[in-house]
Amino acid sequence: MIMNSYYTLKNKILQINQELIALFSDVKSMPGMTGFFFGDWEKTCREIDKHISEEIVRVAVVGPIKSGKSTFANSLFKGDYLKRGAGVVTSIVTKIRIGETLKAKLFFKSWDEVNSEIKEAMVLFPSLNQRSKTDGFDIRRKKDRADLQQAIGALETELLITDDARNTNSVLLSSYLKGYDRVKDIVCSDTKIWEYEDDLFGEHRAFAGDDALAVYLKDIQLQINSGNIGNNIEIADCQGSDSPNPLHLAMIQDYLLFTHFIIYVISSRTGLRRADIRFLSMIKKMGIMDNIIFIINCDFSEHESIDDLKSLIERIEEDLLLIKPEPEIYALSSLFNLFKAQGKKMTQKDRQRLAQWEKEEELVNFSDKETESFESSFNNKLERETYSILFKNHLERLCIISDGLCHQVRVNHDILVGDADSVNEIIEKVKSHQGKMDRIKSMINNTLDGAADKIRHKFKLDIDRFFDARSGEVLKDIIGFIRNYKIFYNEYEENIDASGFSNTLYLIFQEFKQALDTYLAETVNPRVIRFVREEEKSIEEYFESVASPFDAVIQDASVAYAGNMADMGGMPLTFERRESIKLLDMKSIRSISGLAIFPATASMRYTAKIKIEAVM
Repeated sequence: MIMNSYYTLKNKILQINQELIALFSDVKSMPGMTGFFFGDWEKTCREIDKHISEEIVRVAVVGPIKSGKSTFANSLFKGDYLKRGAGVVTSIVTKIRIGETLKAKLFFKSWDEVNSEIKEAMVLFPSLNQRSKTDGFDIRRKKDRADLQQAIGALETELLITDDARNTNSVLLSSYLKGYDRVKDIVCSDTKIWEYEDDLFGEHRAFAGDDALAVYLKDIQLQINSGNIGNNIEIADCQGSDSPNPLHLAMIQDYLLFTHFIIYVISSRTGLRRADIRFLSMIKKMGIMDNIIFIINCDFSEHESIDDLKSLIERIEEDLLLIKPEPEIYALSSLFNLFKAQGKKMTQKDRQRLAQWEKEEELVNFSDKETESFESSFNNKLERETYSILFKNHLERLCIISDGLCHQVRVNHDILVGDADSVNEIIEKVKSHQGKMDRIKSMINNTLDGAADKIRHKFKLDIDRFFDARSGEVLKDIIGFIRNYKIFYNEYEENIDASGFSNTLYLIFQEFKQALDTYLAETVNPRVIRFVREEEKSIEEYFESVASPFDAVIQDASVAYAGNMADMGGMPLTFERRESIKLLDMKSIRSISGLAIFPATASMRYTAKIKIEAVM
């Protein structure tokens, strides 16, 4: 069971936390204790309970189209839940978690979002740019749908092809038209959530695998009640990294920003291709290559022997060494693992395939051993590299609260059993210590406020420099790419005669847009993301350096106070020095504060304002 020891520890911490919360409730019910100072401690305990319960570790399953990402994700959950072999046009990252029942939640775009995407796809679209701003396109109007259908049908064949693939805008527009009648009663003015549960769970596959339906979705979240994945882990089945639509790549980048681990799937049928190298190089530029595991998804039917497979693994490892030192690689058959997990639920055809593969004993034994090694490594990574840090901070906070409670019990005990003089002495000692701690608290607040102002000014300068058109490289490179983009007008002369100026202009614009979007997704976005991550790391390190000296001051004051109280007799009061509590990481701060990085897809929006300059 993946994360088994983690869940044991998690449940123990939650139990301790609940006992402390119950204790606070009991204390508040005691006469004379109403409005006492346990409020902050109780609030902290409730926040700890919320953070531990809601903390999600995100694992992105990425790789090229047809590499077996969905099959691999299915094998983790021990069932055929995800649509396998989905199209390449959909831009949906399917997120899966463990739950008590089977449930699929589909998040639909609003009508405004649908119309906004359609209008953007219609920029410079021949014969559809004459609409006034007051009479903008609305897919709910029958005439608008008919006009769009007629305009698409009137396009020349060459206008529907960009870089030897179907033009993504024409596919988007066609998909919206094809799917309209099937979703018109679902989509509304706000984001609509549609659920399929239990026996109806499989209905979600129609939306995941049909471009005409998937185009209306913002998100798909699946809840599955089987597999060895913990309920605080989210597995994301991402779109193919070699999708011809750069917008899909940007969406993957947006999800990768919040992931803790990446599982990169490589098909043994194709090996490591140029598209893989390009995508992995992009991940490296983003600065998120540390926690990545490579899965070579083996197709037993493609390999004559175990030696043939091992030879392929060696070649892939040699290529990966150029990108990442000591890559962590496991070669296994996701489909074989899925078939084994399904048991009697398999179709007759799949049973025959499984029976045939089981005869390949060397390949099967190799895959089983690699699967076991992967699960062990994955489990250890999740526990050691993520949860140990998370739990350590929560445990430290609970220890401080429990020490504070013990201190209150001891002081109140001494007051109850002492005479008037000893009680007055205890009260004076407590007041003196409280005054000292208030001064330390004020000093810390003033120091951190000053540090925040200083670092805010520093990072404003960093951001201005990074995006400055003269001193920064990013904007300068984008402008340089646009200015250096070559249009070979002689290639379009025949189009002007045959199709007219507007159609030719649209064709040129689509090829330019495809090139610019690809450049933004593959080159610019990774640099921006790396910059954000480096700035966040600098913020963490800066505040850590500012705050850490005060931890020693507080501990020294607490030790001295414990010693003074011990000299007075009564119940012994002790204070043990402990390691400093680490500050919250930036991901946690973003989650608590509701901050979000601007999506990478936002950099790929175009408006009709471009038309005037394009015509000129």
